Amino acid sequence: MGGIEVFIGLAFLFAGFVKGAVGIGLPTVVVGLLSIVMAPAEAAALMVMPALATNIWQMAAGTALAALLKRFAWMIVAVFVGTFATIRFMSNTAATGIALGSVLAAYGAYGLLGRRFELARESERWLSPFIGLLTGMLCGATGVFVIPTAPYLTSLRLNTEELVQAIGINAFVCPLALGLALALHGRYPAAAAGASFAALAPALAGMWFGMRLRRRLRAEVFMRWFFAALVALGAYMVARSAGIA
Repeated sequence: MGGIEVFIGLAFLFAGFVKGAVGIGLPTVVVGLLSIVMAPAEAAALMVMPALATNIWQMAAGTALAALLKRFAWMIVAVFVGTFATIRFMSNTAATGIALGSVLAAYGAYGLLGRRFELARESERWLSPFIGLLTGMLCGATGVFVIPTAPYLTSLRLNTEELVQAIGINAFVCPLALGLALALHGRYPAAAAGASFAALAPALAGMWFGMRLRRRLRAEVFMRWFFAALVALGAYMVARSAGIA
């Protein structure tokens, strides 16, 4: 096994660990780390299968699935539209690296600041499709889809069960749209699908360790370090892609 394969396995192990510990972050961590050693499109292709598998339970758990799917139907449609519209831009490695680094740093800063805001239910009719379109565009261009959906969902006065399930829906829909868009453009070959499937093992192992840690570590402490690491990783990726580092 070569150095790249070891790095990929460790990246998925760590990303699964983060997912198990805090409930989010597998695609963000995987694409961010793997983009250091490969093109963002390759990193995104490897991420698809583990992201789908690890979010099925989060999407399906609870009693609000049907209601949430109906509530966010237009946002889901817009995610697909946005992803298919921008997938071709993932071929520009330098520009994609800068965009990805900026998204990671922005999400990390948002998490560190801990600012929260609330939106009225009436605004969802036009805002949900808009947020879905932006999320899909970033998903297609960078392979990351936490911005702006994560801040948006936390602003909707959802109860804990609904919020966790809504995040699971988004975390399932976005890699599904990304995988289909990559396949349509001939960038998700059988070899990539097989490697993505193989990455399930370290991702699930990491999730198991992360869930064990979650029972012992204060969530706010772990999240603080997680978001700080995203800021550092995002800044490094921007600097490297711009030729500064």
